[in-house]
Amino acid sequence: MDKAPSITDWVKPGDKSGEFKRQTSIFRNWISPDPNAEFPAEKDRYHLYVSYACPWAHRTLIVRRLKGLEDIIGFTSVHWHMGPKGWRFATADENIPGENTTPDPLHKDFTHLRDIYFAQKPDYEGRFTVPTLYDKKKGVIVSNESSEIIRMFYSAFDGLVADEYKKVDLFPENLRKEIEEMNDWVYNDINNGVYKSGFATSTEAYTAAVTKLFASLDRIESHLAQSSTPYLLSSPTPTEADVRLYTTIVRFDPVYVQHFKCNIRDIRGGYPHLHRWMRGLYWDQGNVGKAFGGTTQFEHIKKHYTQSHTQINPFSITPVGPVPDILPVDDEIPAVKFAAALKK
Repeated sequence: MDKAPSITDWVKPGDKSGEFKRQTSIFRNWISPDPNAEFPAEKDRYHLYVSYACPWAHRTLIVRRLKGLEDIIGFTSVHWHMGPKGWRFATADENIPGENTTPDPLHKDFTHLRDIYFAQKPDYEGRFTVPTLYDKKKGVIVSNESSEIIRMFYSAFDGLVADEYKKVDLFPENLRKEIEEMNDWVYNDINNGVYKSGFATSTEAYTAAVTKLFASLDRIESHLAQSSTPYLLSSPTPTEADVRLYTTIVRFDPVYVQHFKCNIRDIRGGYPHLHRWMRGLYWDQGNVGKAFGGTTQFEHIKKHYTQSHTQINPFSITPVGPVPDILPVDDEIPAVKFAAALKK
């Protein structure tokens, strides 16, 4: 157990580029609606381990809710703190916000997510990442790749969900080319771009990453300014593109602006269309809002980044602002209100 990798080495020691390079997931199995498949879709067979803090894990919680999988796939959230042994489970005496932030319900003696990885692969040397999709029947990890887990959820369990959820199509045939094209640059420049900026250990690496990040945020803003739909690519429902972008944008002002030095602009003051898009998802009064806003836990988000990344924030002080974490759907910051008033 003591040979686990150093979780806090976000940039490999000695790497003169100073660039953050994300690990490739190694568990890449697939759940299928075929009852004869190695991992067939079954009710209460699979369990999802997530962190409310993690944007990649957050994707899976959003899709789980949008597709009506609450009674089919259970989940456990780890504690927001990630230490030298990686993600840990909350203890029974801790009162941590967020549904199912509890000890591991499947393995009573496991204290950390890494225990699940080592139980399957004692010589595992990678990171212990969330989301982790676990097969309770076989006692193995199915997948720890978020982009593939959400696509399993799109249709593999459609034979088990109510008709209203079968109709939810997050990867419609007519938009797949556009979604894939957007995924490519949004992932590289925005989703991962905030991490490339924040974990950079050289000025050159940071400047290159943060410049590209804001160029792509400008690109999204321009796209939304010309859009006739409240979503990125479709109406009247969101698609995968919305899911994948939202989990970064909702963390942007509370965390990435100050903690990752992504401070050329913030969302609430610098990107009016992107700000409206994010709040539309968060505050929606239907199932969309339950999926996006209902799975967003700001306490986990703010405390995780600021108190786990001690190489960035050695005193583990969590900033009070911004206040509020997200603005009401019909409100704006004073500077935006003032500018609007001048135009009248």
